[in-house]
Amino acid sequence: MKLVVSLTSPYARKIRVVLAEKALPFEQEVDIPWVPETHVPDYNPLGKVPALVADDGQVWFDSPVIAEYLETLGGPELIPADRLAALPVRQSEALADGITDAAVAAFLESRRPLPKQDHANIQRQLDKIRRGLAALEARLEQRLGLGSETLSIADIAAGCALGYLDLRLAEFNWRSRHTALAAWAEQLLARPSFVSTTPPPN
Repeated sequence: MKLVVSLTSPYARKIRVVLAEKALPFEQEVDIPWVPETHVPDYNPLGKVPALVADDGQVWFDSPVIAEYLETLGGPELIPADRLAALPVRQSEALADGITDAAVAAFLESRRPLPKQDHANIQRQLDKIRRGLAALEARLEQRLGLGSETLSIADIAAGCALGYLDLRLAEFNWRSRHTALAAWAEQLLARPSFVSTTPPPN
């Protein structure tokens, strides 16, 4: 298998963690989607990472789809096989991915020249993150698809979302407002699969 990634992409990190937890061998190809010479659109017409090239040549993209495919290859179960049992996990995953979406949007808007920045849009994204974190912490406390005794795709998505906030929106200081989530994340992010996929600072 080959995984096409950017090392700072939280979505790519999510799949890298899945591969590490499942101990599945793969070749990693680093490609930056926004540089002129990128080859990412050769794998994903949307020009986004991650993209996975399976051993049979089939290309899979979008992290939830890739995670679903990787479940077919064995290793520890990260998505419950029972569909009803899987629903809370997939919803917590979607919530974590949505927090990531908002964080990416806020970060990219903040990188535009100051006179061109849409501050109202940044605020909208930050509000999404605030609401999302409150909901994520509530789901953690209720063990609603998150924080069970066995690691799930929702835990991985949440860890990657929180790690991205640390990387790109450190001034947001989410830990001070969500102490239960922070305590849980500290243990989660100390797992070897997360430590080995820690993004570079830039």
